[in-house]
Amino acid sequence: MELLFLGTGSGVPSKMRNVTSIALKLLAERGTVWLFDCGEATQHQILHTSLKPRKIEKIFITHLHGDHIFGLPGLLGSRSFQGGVDRLTVYGPEGIKEYIETSLRLSGTHLNYPLHIEEFTSGIIFEDECWQVKVLPLQHGMPSYGFRVTEKDQPGPLLVDKLKEIGIEPGPIYQQLKNGESVEYEGKILDGKDFVGPAIKGRIVTILGDTVPCQTAIELSQNANIVVHEATFSADAEEMARNYFHSTTKQAALVASEANAGKLCMTHFSARFQFEDLPELTKEAEQYFPDVVAAYDFLEIEVLRQ
Repeated sequence: MELLFLGTGSGVPSKMRNVTSIALKLLAERGTVWLFDCGEATQHQILHTSLKPRKIEKIFITHLHGDHIFGLPGLLGSRSFQGGVDRLTVYGPEGIKEYIETSLRLSGTHLNYPLHIEEFTSGIIFEDECWQVKVLPLQHGMPSYGFRVTEKDQPGPLLVDKLKEIGIEPGPIYQQLKNGESVEYEGKILDGKDFVGPAIKGRIVTILGDTVPCQTAIELSQNANIVVHEATFSADAEEMARNYFHSTTKQAALVASEANAGKLCMTHFSARFQFEDLPELTKEAEQYFPDVVAAYDFLEIEVLRQ
């Protein structure tokens, strides 16, 4: 599981940053990619990476400001030309369905794959045997949301060496024990729980849309391995951040700290900040939270287990 930042700027693109889009690469886990927001020229950014649009399975939209959605119609259309045939689901706030369908209809764009659009307000919007995605509202100038992506715990490994010590060689009994079943072997009852290691703790990634600091941001970030939080402004610009319904580096760090997160990744920087400003912005946040990364376009971060 890796996070790939395709755009880390706010409002308008700059020479060093495109507007917001983040790819959560789940290639090893499920062979797909999940995209969070799709600002203008996201598909151009993808061309500079190894990502394949046909691998994009889900797109999650935090809110309907243009710097988060203007790249969506183009990407959806191009996916057809680039071999995408599998179903794609777009999740977004109320209005995303109208925006997509109107854009595709007026531009005469026809998709060669099934497109499903789900509008949400809050709660669990996706769940299967391995994953859960929860969404909650944040506080911004328009409805804006954050996502908590949870990888469910996995069964522990079969303790093969322990089995071999008592003379049990590989065979169907291995699978039975790994499933937690009780098995009779040479007159003894073997309990599967005695031959399986501790469960493998799932990882949690929190990706927050534009927001001022709020309680739901902390709730979504609780004990997350990585929290992606906007930091549009520097620590000394709290009044400006409040006026524009955004956050500062300090505020992002305090959210991560209160939530007991593992790592904070700041993004959505104002165009006034250049690449050489990132160390100073990182230092501001590190006064309040120890493990901070200031994202830049094409930064890739592996989501490690805690």
